[in-house]
Amino acid sequence: MESTYFDHGTAAERWERAGQFFDAKEYATAARILAPLADEVPAQVAPRLLLARAYYHSAQLRRAEAALRTVLELDPAEGYARLMLGRTLERQGRDAEAAPQLRMAAALAGEFAA
Repeated sequence: MESTYFDHGTAAERWERAGQFFDAKEYATAARILAPLADEVPAQVAPRLLLARAYYHSAQLRRAEAALRTVLELDPAEGYARLMLGRTLERQGRDAEAAPQLRMAAALAGEFAA
């Protein structure tokens, strides 16, 4: 496989580069950098969560869902990942699957139904 600009540098440099592309709303490019980075550090939640966000914002919803499910395997109490998974499922028209994720996200955030 041919090396590209996205592959160069240390993990920290690639993380910073991905963040810059994400902040510039270049979500697909950020995802391109983050996918191999997340695979290099499979036990870390942050790269995979940012990858999921990049996928979500670039309408790669199946990939976002897969990344979020991996985050939740690593950290079931990651409330933001629960919220994002619920929103991702909603955007796919899967409201019945989204509802429990959104309820759990609300509970983790301390928002309880009256």
